[in-house]
Amino acid sequence: MTTTALITGATAGIGNSFARTLAKRGNNLVIVARDEQRLNTLAAELEKKHHISVEVLSADLATVEGVDRVAARLTESAAPIDMLVNNAGASLAGWFGSTDIADEDRQLDLLVRAPMHLMDAALKSMTGRGRGTIINVASVAAFTPRGAYSAHKAWLVNLSQWANIKYSDAGITVQALCPGFTRTEFHQRMGADITNVPRWMWLKADTVVRGSLKDAAKGKPISVPSVRYKVLAFLSRNMPAGLVAKIAKKGR
Repeated sequence: MTTTALITGATAGIGNSFARTLAKRGNNLVIVARDEQRLNTLAAELEKKHHISVEVLSADLATVEGVDRVAARLTESAAPIDMLVNNAGASLAGWFGSTDIADEDRQLDLLVRAPMHLMDAALKSMTGRGRGTIINVASVAAFTPRGAYSAHKAWLVNLSQWANIKYSDAGITVQALCPGFTRTEFHQRMGADITNVPRWMWLKADTVVRGSLKDAAKGKPISVPSVRYKVLAFLSRNMPAGLVAKIAKKGR
């Protein structure tokens, strides 16, 4: 049976890898991002290569209008969505307290409000159909005290864990995907200095996505790709918060 996945932030990075991986598996797609031209280019490529249907939905998820547009698509009963990948995201180069609070508000809308509303729409649509998967792209930063970004991701992890328990009887899996440093446009866009990040800490987006989908198939509420980040996540959860913060403060 052909299924349909809706992916936010699909034009680059982890979202793009989700789109390509799921298209290769024969899934139809609804791809979401702000850049409609890049969306159309990606859609044409995937349709031609994999003979699937790709729907383009341009939306800025830091706005109420953008979120409402995508939420409306998630609740269309005539063309149901079987998988939601909440991937759209960004970060700020500065630390909370030194940044513009208006920029922090926008980040809060993008990283917390948007996935919350889209999760809500997806859960209400999937409940009663007996199946559904929601993947919320968080970060291993969720396990460390590192400012507003890690706080947003910790919120997403907590909600995902609860929802996976709450809606498992309805056949719905909810996962928080928590990758570490991944080769994408993310750090370049935020203007972060990543020269101090060791080579061994970098992951490939395709590796992250394969691990996420494998864990989702098993119903796991948290997916931490790679053994090295599983170890780091364990240490972050069990070491004193002050020490974790001191170690993690150089990363971003």
